[in-house]
Amino acid sequence: MSGILDLINSDLGKQIIGNISQQTGINENQAADVVSSSVPELLGAMQGNMLSGDGAEGLLGALTGGKHDGSILDNLGGFLGGGDFSDGGKILGHVLGGNLGAVETGISKKTGVDSSIISKILPMLAPIIMGYLGKQAKSNNVSNSSDLGGLLGSLLTGATSGNSGGLGSSILTGALDQNGDGKLDASDAIAAVTKKKGGLGGLLGGLFGKK
Repeated sequence: MSGILDLINSDLGKQIIGNISQQTGINENQAADVVSSSVPELLGAMQGNMLSGDGAEGLLGALTGGKHDGSILDNLGGFLGGGDFSDGGKILGHVLGGNLGAVETGISKKTGVDSSIISKILPMLAPIIMGYLGKQAKSNNVSNSSDLGGLLGSLLTGATSGNSGGLGSSILTGALDQNGDGKLDASDAIAAVTKKKGGLGGLLGGLFGKK
């Protein structure tokens, strides 16, 4: 399966970038920087969210429930031009919780695009990402948390280092990566559980808990 950077560089990725540039007034190079930083960031947050007790089940249900079936990808111009990104705001609230502002600021510093613009772009991207994940989940017969973890991991392959805004440089990974190896896995969950304060539930509750 292609990694997320392949998606960003594909015709679909270029269409997303072009539409975001039109909607926000930033140039396409800036839009490309924001998208290439934001998409791995959001996918990495979803991957981290799976470490929580019901995080994987909730994400799996959202992807296989029919709402995020990928149809949004067939009319990106209509969606981005429609101006209703309330669903994207809800997705961000669930995935990032109270850390949304920190992520917006981090992406702004990384790309040089004002955080007020980032705050407009993220709700646009979130439903598109969910639609893409839903489509991939269906085509790959994803039916359990293990399958979902494999899907997210494969998409993030190649986006874990360098200046692409990948998971390795993620704003949230530093907090979730308990063993300092630059990736999120079962050993991080075990390390989090053994922490003196709050354990895994406390850690993830703060990062990904609902408002």
